[in-house]
Amino acid sequence: MKRNAHKRKRPARSSGFHQGASASGKLRIIGGDFRRRQLPVLERPGLRPTPDRVRETLFNWLGQALYGQRVLDLFAGTGALGIEALSREAASVHFIEQDRGVAAQIRANLTTLKATNAEVITHDALAFLATPVALFDLVFLDPPFHQGFAAPCCIALEANGWLSPGAMIYVETETALPPEVPANWALHRETTAGESTARLYQRESPTSTLAANST
Repeated sequence: MKRNAHKRKRPARSSGFHQGASASGKLRIIGGDFRRRQLPVLERPGLRPTPDRVRETLFNWLGQALYGQRVLDLFAGTGALGIEALSREAASVHFIEQDRGVAAQIRANLTTLKATNAEVITHDALAFLATPVALFDLVFLDPPFHQGFAAPCCIALEANGWLSPGAMIYVETETALPPEVPANWALHRETTAGESTARLYQRESPTSTLAANST
């Protein structure tokens, strides 16, 4: 539901997870310090918050508190996942969103919440990943469907040195097209709804993965 490296227009999402999302134009925070706060969402084709039940499942997987974690929300869209992470005491969140209007709305919502430990970067996600600026403990990757963004983003996250040891990476893709991920990402949790599958991976040391594969 976001952007690609060639600045194509955002396609409408038709994801099993994203059906039945929060009421149009509103994002409701479901947990943490900002619980029950409602924030405006811009009207854009296919742009709507990740549904409450999906966020609840994800943060059950992660643990309800994210003390001290550095978070990257790629293809941020409404910012729902990154804002939930801030609400659950993440140390910082970087939101990457190419649409200037959508990025401005995330900034406005962060101002409303008085969240100062966040940065919104108006940039194409793949282009942003070309040059590492920090190590992240948790990454949200929910690109638009049917455009093949998941695999190159996963490769760039690992190859370009964005991930801390043991980092967690949440990836949502079409069920029919499982993502190609680095060999040292171990699948931690997985769930499917409609045509979407959400997967949570944990990064392992590349050297330990090579050693395990050689035995």
